[in-house]
Formats: sequence, structure tokens, C-alpha cells
Amino acid sequence: MRIAVMGAGAVGCYFGGMLARAGHSVVLIGRPGHVEAIRRDGLLLDALAFKGYLPLEASTGADAVRDAQLVLLSVKSTDTESAAAAMRPHLAREAVIMTLQNGVDNAPRLQAALAHEVMATVVRVAAEMVGPGHVKHRGRGDLIIATSAKSAEIAEMLIAAGVPTEISDNVVGALWAKLIGNCAYNALSAITQLPYGRISAGQGVQDVLADAVNECLEVAAALRVTVPGDVWGAVQSGAKAMPTQLSSTAQDLARGKPSEIDHLNGYVLRQGQALGIATPVNRVLHTLVKLLESRSAPSSGTGG
Repeated sequence: MRIAVMGAGAVGCYFGGMLARAGHSVVLIGRPGHVEAIRRDGLLLDALAFKGYLPLEASTGADAVRDAQLVLLSVKSTDTESAAAAMRPHLAREAVIMTLQNGVDNAPRLQAALAHEVMATVVRVAAEMVGPGHVKHRGRGDLIIATSAKSAEIAEMLIAAGVPTEISDNVVGALWAKLIGNCAYNALSAITQLPYGRISAGQGVQDVLADAVNECLEVAAALRVTVPGDVWGAVQSGAKAMPTQLSSTAQDLARGKPSEIDHLNGYVLRQGQALGIATPVNRVLHTLVKLLESRSAPSSGTGG
């Protein structure tokens, strides 16, 4: 299958690399430094069970989605609409777009911008770009995809490529389950620059995590979202499964880049405000990350 990865950072490079290793034709669309390295040497996929260079195509332009039957969209949630606009003139009529992103509202935002099938997807992977064209896989690597006419075919392809994939008729609930985990840990990891294991063991942290989770669940219930499984248990097990992992929000702040916090704790805060539900812990976590982000913004003047 011809596959394009739009926004080939750590998540996109990992899944694109796994599909390329399985023999699919993959093009990675990303930043110039990564593209140059991949064109020269191939993608260095440093996974738990495999390490090696994979020769595949790379481009900095959205026109590289042309002829792709499947597009893995892994841009930041803040860039969803701009990525859709850049891809729109070049997408094949039959192309399916999978949203490999954080947050819960990317699929409807993308669907509003494109006349193509959009498949909401839950991603569970710990990965990081540790150098140009070098993706380091630290844990998991599984997907939950929405039910659709093509979901069985796509799931079969992904599973054959070593990517565990589940089809769900409640992918919105599964996205909320992931959002809740992100709301619990991402901001704390960003503020402290500590990995999940260290955070989870911190004094008073369990109470903060529980408050953040309960606020999210209250908002989800008001929106009539059924969040599957034992949410609190999943939050606990997530830290145990990836104890050395820094959140993507922490990685963004460490590099002086804008984060996706507006689509994580900020999303819960906005929905709570609209519903009349107080979310004070999510408000504080969102506010602190925004303050830390502002350190990289140009100063508008000096104080007296």
C-alpha cells in the first residue's frame, strides 16, 4: 500500500517505519533536518525489537501525499486545519486519513475540512526523535481505530506490520481515556521535567492525579461520553509501563516549542466552562504550562 505520513515526528516516524519495514511504500513528510538525514541514510528505527536503517522516501512538502491510499496525520493538534489545507489539493480521491494525534476533536475538525474518509485513531506509543532521522521507541506501539468500511483491511495491514490494532465502535470513549491520562501526567511532567515513574512516586501527587482524573470524568459524563475500562487503573498502569518516559508536553517545553496543552487540560477546562463544571486542577495545570511556554515567547516590554 502507498502510505504518506504527514507530520513525521516521533509518532509518525515510528509507525511509518514499521509499515516500511513490512514492505509498504512510505513517504515521510517532515522538517528539513529529518528529511535530509532520511534521504541520505534512511530512517534509523531504534525500536525495542529492531534497530536499523530503513530506506524510504522523505519530503518537506504536503504535495508528497499525492497517490497515497492511506495518510497518517501526526501533526500537532494545533496544526490540524493548516495541515488539512496543505494536503487538500493533492489527496487522491480514495485516500483515507488516520488521525494519530493527541486530543479528542481532531477527527471532526479534519472531517469538516476534507471530503475524504477520516478515521479517528487512539495511539499508545512512547517514542522520541533523538537525532535527525533517528526515532527511539521506548514502549508500547498499539492503535485503536474507528469502525468504518476500510477499518478491517487497514487493521489487518497494521497487525501484519507488527502494530497491534483494535477496531472499536466507541473510539471517542477510547480517545477520552487517553486524554484523561494525558491530563493527569503531561503537564506535571512538563512542569517538573520528570518522567512518569518519578512523578507517580512524588509526595501528594496521587491526590493531584485523582483530582485531575475526576474532573475529566465529570466533564465526559456531562458530554455523554462513555469512557471504557478502569480509568484510574489505566492511569496507574501507564506510569508503571513507561516509568522513564517524559511526556510530549515536557519534550516540547524543553525544546522551547509550543505544546498541545490547549488540546489537553485546556480542552477539559473549556468544556467544563461551557457546561458549568468546575475544573480547578486542570485549570492550574493548564495555566502553569502556558506560563512556562511564555518563557520562549519574545518579550513585549519591561516591567516597572
